[in-house]
Amino acid sequence: MPWHATLDLSYRRDGPRTTLRHRHDGPLRILKSLYPEGEGVCHNVIVHPPGGLVGGDTLDITAHAEAGAHGLISTPGATRFYRSDGAEAAQRVQLRVDEGARLEWLPLEAIAYPQCQARNALTLEIAPGGECLGWDVCALGLPAAGQAFNQGRLLQELQWPGVWLERARIDASDTRLLDSPLGLAGQRALGTLWLASGEPWPSARREALLDSVRLALAGAAPEVRTGATCPDPRLLLVRALGPQVEPLMAALQRAWAALREQAWSLGGTAPRIWRV
Repeated sequence: MPWHATLDLSYRRDGPRTTLRHRHDGPLRILKSLYPEGEGVCHNVIVHPPGGLVGGDTLDITAHAEAGAHGLISTPGATRFYRSDGAEAAQRVQLRVDEGARLEWLPLEAIAYPQCQARNALTLEIAPGGECLGWDVCALGLPAAGQAFNQGRLLQELQWPGVWLERARIDASDTRLLDSPLGLAGQRALGTLWLASGEPWPSARREALLDSVRLALAGAAPEVRTGATCPDPRLLLVRALGPQVEPLMAALQRAWAALREQAWSLGGTAPRIWRV
């Protein structure tokens, strides 16, 4: 039988401390709250005990940062979309940020195994005065293990209604997309990082944010291609392509730390799970 798991996270401000309330159904869990940056920022790790999704499995995750709260969410390992005989496996994430709140969505990568049928979707909702910093990282196949992404399909969707919408169908048979210089240019790891604000940034602030993240990306590994832009006065995007996940993720972590410092005057205190 396929698994259908749900997890609801709600961050609230109790005096100087951000606290978490959560509910789950099925094989999704949250580890205890950690405060490596002090009481104002609550760090959490989402655990999916089965370790991956097969055809018919679904994961539904919602995270809500209430006014004044600051939550940071990561995972201990990749989200794995395994081989399917035809049924689709899906992960759906909804992030909601209230006025004066901050939410960081920083999972490790999603891996599209050969012959998978996968959907990976994320939706943002941000009130004026709220901000969300996050990323979506994907690896196609396992090239280091000799498992090329030569069959299968991944549907990816990132949306912030009224501001930003991306839908991509990555099919292993679409060699023009996978190998063309106008597509993925033969790279098999791709990532998007965003900083989103519920209200427009002044032009000087946008330029300062772009300058800081571009400076950070200049130190990325030479095999990783990156770029940063603001397609909307409320949205900064970083794109990255690389041959493998590890150098690409390192580049995005540099960008994340730079944006945290520039936007929020916070250090790049990485989730402890990244160091395990």
